[in-house]
Amino acid sequence: MAHVQLLGTGGTIASRGSGDAGSVATDAASDLASGEYGQLRVSARDVLRTNSYRLGLGDLRLIAEAAQEALLDPDVDGVVVTHGTDTLEETAFLLDLVHRSPKTVVFTGAQQPADSPAPDGPRNVEEAVLAAASPELHGSGVLISFNGTVRSARGARKAHTTASNPFQGGAEVAHVVGSRLVVTATPRRHPPLPPPTAAFDTTRVEVVTVYPGATPDLLHFAVRSGAQAVVLAGTGVGNAGPGFAETVAQAVGSGCAVVLGTRTPWGPVVPRYGNGGGTDLVAAGAVPSGDLNPFQARILAALLLSHGTPAADLPAAFRAHCDDAHADDVRLTHP
Repeated sequence: MAHVQLLGTGGTIASRGSGDAGSVATDAASDLASGEYGQLRVSARDVLRTNSYRLGLGDLRLIAEAAQEALLDPDVDGVVVTHGTDTLEETAFLLDLVHRSPKTVVFTGAQQPADSPAPDGPRNVEEAVLAAASPELHGSGVLISFNGTVRSARGARKAHTTASNPFQGGAEVAHVVGSRLVVTATPRRHPPLPPPTAAFDTTRVEVVTVYPGATPDLLHFAVRSGAQAVVLAGTGVGNAGPGFAETVAQAVGSGCAVVLGTRTPWGPVVPRYGNGGGTDLVAAGAVPSGDLNPFQARILAALLLSHGTPAADLPAAFRAHCDDAHADDVRLTHP
């Protein structure tokens, strides 16, 4: 009998309450693991019990350590992590960056609290358990399962505030038909990085967004206040307005790395414009984030820096672990 370990961290799936106080994460992991799983055995353990908008990098590290401990247990065939949807894409991506086991880790959660008239958490957990236990998904790394769709953690992001399946992006690797998991693809894997240490908890990587009329003042402030790196969420394929290229050069010269991302929901960073655009930003020292959105790019930069990567070496290290503009997220497609 396959054994899946469920790790609870809180989120809407574990939340109850209404009125002026709002919903709060209260349910234990054992409450979430009480469904019907047929021939599968599910055990549960609480790692955290909070809403994910409150998480810091240290909390992400604790979740990664708990997942690693579960994966090392020879009695465990797969892991499910229940998590709030607000920041699930960051935590799942961190785990994917350091994932070494052939066993699968599957993140899930809910859009409706546990005491709502129609909670979606129980179904999501059942489907995530099915995916985590599937031998066909071994070697897939870390996945996200919601409302019948299973996708890779890399490249996924929350795209809707209230929809039953709030996540888009990444590579869709499976879907659930009735009680059957249909595997359609295997996501491409990158070489795993060492797991986060306590240094990860306090690594400062800020995100600065570009918009019409934006000035580089916030970028200046981030550098002056001690940021070790800044992700610049540029417009379009990775652009910024007047003054940003000069400020990027100053930041990089002072030892603060700059990653160039895009505020556009989908598509890669492809530096092609001068006059302060992406070509000038990269020439000033920014490293393009490829297909990573700014928030997953932040996690990668923080992990690399926390392991002692010098700011000057960050561009090469970053490129080794992100997809280039023309990379395909899927290596193997099943007929």
